[in-house]
Amino acid sequence: MRATVVTKGEFQVRDLPTPVPGSGQVLIEVTRCGICGSDLHARVHCDELADLASATGYNHFMRSEQSVVLGHEFSGEIVDYGPGCRKRWRIGTPVVALPILRHGREPHLTGLSVAAPGGYAEQVVVQESMTFPVPNGLSAELAALTEPMAVAWHAVRKGRIGKKQTAFVIGCGPIGLAVISMLKAAGVRTVVASDFSPRRRELAARCGADVVVDPGTESPWDAAPHKSRITGATDILNLGFDAMDKFRRIPNLPWWYLFRAAHALNQGPNTPVIFECVGVPGILDQILTAAPPMSRVVVVGVCMQTDQIHPATAINKEIELRFVLGYDPGEFRDTLHMIADGKVDPSPLITGTVGLDGIDTAFATLASPDHHAKILIDPRSPKTAP
Repeated sequence: MRATVVTKGEFQVRDLPTPVPGSGQVLIEVTRCGICGSDLHARVHCDELADLASATGYNHFMRSEQSVVLGHEFSGEIVDYGPGCRKRWRIGTPVVALPILRHGREPHLTGLSVAAPGGYAEQVVVQESMTFPVPNGLSAELAALTEPMAVAWHAVRKGRIGKKQTAFVIGCGPIGLAVISMLKAAGVRTVVASDFSPRRRELAARCGADVVVDPGTESPWDAAPHKSRITGATDILNLGFDAMDKFRRIPNLPWWYLFRAAHALNQGPNTPVIFECVGVPGILDQILTAAPPMSRVVVVGVCMQTDQIHPATAINKEIELRFVLGYDPGEFRDTLHMIADGKVDPSPLITGTVGLDGIDTAFATLASPDHHAKILIDPRSPKTAP
């Protein structure tokens, strides 16, 4: 099969042996594969990423001297089964799969491990238990976006945002756009999106953002149509006074149960949920400084450098920080069906397609935010530029 291999940051199209699925694994023909931001990082910073992964307990991340086939956002069709499979679907069935393989008890991230070649190729091996048939005749292009959209769905779920709360999405690259789409699919009524790039702001509006802001000229916090009533520490303290004044008027009311119930049900003032989708040093501290008190900040952007925040600011404002990574198999499956059922439309993210010979050009193009969001790879296309 033909595949694009990266070694020491350089791409090369090669003829590789046809992959052989192991026990419980499936061979699929790749129809489309998305280029992810983590692929851009892995191409030139994989040793850094490998050290970080090793420090957190995963020891199989790719290294720069290895020859690796990238690509973990793919759709395809079943070609063959390995031993020990249940053979749930016919040959030729369109499928998507979680990008993870297991050799024995050792998991490997597909497209980010030399032991699990990815979707920048004509064929890829997946785990049968982690594979899902594509429903409703969904196109290969949209099916390939299941993986990045599942990342966004996981972030939205972790944010535990209510429909009446305001969502702020800071950064409208591919993951920010996916988060906007999933927020609207979840029924969130007000989404404020912020990005310096005019092109990304345009795409944010197409993904459903209700307010789109250039942070160079306007504060996203000021642009929200519904301002938080909690603007400082005094407001937080007065919440307690106001609540107790009301509760004490009712004789024999066990008011402390109401506080316990509010905590158990995650109920409180209608404060915003903020999704940080930039991932550069300094942005998190800027958010903590500017965000309304009692906000929840969901960190989706991956900052690879050492960063600095002022914890006392977050403490005084009782801001909650949540960090997210990936998704679970249920979220992946639900995302696929949300796309197939028309509950979310990720098509605005797709801005170009290339073949295997065009991957190097596509990576160079994606270094600028002014033109493209998500470029897909069609392994059989002759296109060399998106």
